[in-house]
Amino acid sequence: MFGSIGPAELILIFIIALLVFGPKKLPEIGRSVGRALREFKKTSEEITGRIDEEIKTSEIKDIRKDIQSGVDYIKSGVESFKDEIKKDSATNETGEGPKVT
Repeated sequence: MFGSIGPAELILIFIIALLVFGPKKLPEIGRSVGRALREFKKTSEEITGRIDEEIKTSEIKDIRKDIQSGVDYIKSGVESFKDEIKKDSATNETGEGPKVT
């Protein structure tokens, strides 16, 4: 919006403001506008920071979920392996010997 305003337009706006508000009020108005722009910039940076934090948090939650599913898969594999070992050891104790397939 402000990208298309050149130096000539700014001078015209300044002259109109000078005529409307007078030379005594113009510095006060300039300070108020400056404060408002600083506050706007500060608020927009804060919002951008919060959005970035939320994105990072979301990505971390997704990574954690993937890791947890991998851990669960490994646990189930270990449990099935333990069950196989128990079956084989029980078969060896009864004297039947290992199964040949």
